[in-house]
Amino acid sequence: MKRTTRSFSLAAAVTALVVVPIAASAYTGQQYARQPHVSLQQARAKALKAYPGRITDQELEKERGGTELRYSFDIKHGATTHKVGIDARTGRLLENSVEGPNDD
Repeated sequence: MKRTTRSFSLAAAVTALVVVPIAASAYTGQQYARQPHVSLQQARAKALKAYPGRITDQELEKERGGTELRYSFDIKHGATTHKVGIDARTGRLLENSVEGPNDD
């Protein structure tokens, strides 16, 4: 019986080690995650409303403009990629522009 318990505990520990890093790496800038009033899901919805497509990159960052904390999304539609910025404290659209070839 102890062997089964150990196997289960070991399996749970391995699962936790594999699953937690994947969930933690959903987007960059998570060190700011306690500061926004707007959730990532709300910001994603606003960004996709501003420019429909497929989100290829997302991050929470400190940057000039608005309240200086924003979600930034790269949204691809066809051959065009837009950079869409949503203020993380107010939910206001800060940027919606075509991303150039040298943008990061």
